[in-house]
Amino acid sequence: MTLELDSVEKIYDMNSVGVHALRGVSFGIDDNEYVAIMGPSGSGKSTLMNIIGCLDVPTSGSYLLDGAEVGSLSEDRLAEIRNEKIGFVFQTFNLLPRSDVFHNVELPLIYAGIRPSIRKKLAEDAIDRVGLADRMKHRPNELSGGQRQRVAIARALVNQPSILLADEPTGNLDSNTGAEIMEVFDTLHGEGNTIILVTHEDHIASHALRVIRLLDGRIASDSLQSEAA
Repeated sequence: MTLELDSVEKIYDMNSVGVHALRGVSFGIDDNEYVAIMGPSGSGKSTLMNIIGCLDVPTSGSYLLDGAEVGSLSEDRLAEIRNEKIGFVFQTFNLLPRSDVFHNVELPLIYAGIRPSIRKKLAEDAIDRVGLADRMKHRPNELSGGQRQRVAIARALVNQPSILLADEPTGNLDSNTGAEIMEVFDTLHGEGNTIILVTHEDHIASHALRVIRLLDGRIASDSLQSEAA
């Protein structure tokens, strides 16, 4: 799945004053790219992530996702795309505390109406991919921070999405655990997944093969890295 942004603007109405979060952002991402989006607080990277992930739509400009203009899609269709085509990994994990690993990972499949026998195999496969097959019946409070993030990655993968979108995925982890999580992303990219990381940390961005830097809502630079970490 490819995506293409052309002159994307996002303006928020704050007490009747228009606040520009994005100003004429244009770039594309192809299948199996590994991209980091960087920028200081207030640069627009969270807004950009929300637009890429179909959590928000541009005020103006064009966002094509696999050739479809996102701004013209219904809320129901956007929800379908979020569930089927984009896997989200958040800094805070967003796991259900009273559910075990298997149920947390299975949840998107339930929403998608997948029948139980297929759900079981897909969830078990996703959990195995992140190395937690022996923790399937554990609840989040019985896991380390790194294991919880692995569960979140498995949940993001379970619908076999076209794009894996990660927002500060190591932000709540110590450096050693964060490095382990980045190894998971590196492996997933090697297996063919398109990965977009949103981060403010250079050592996390160094894993990506391309870095897009934002400043004041505009693209400050867009460059390939000669060698990922």
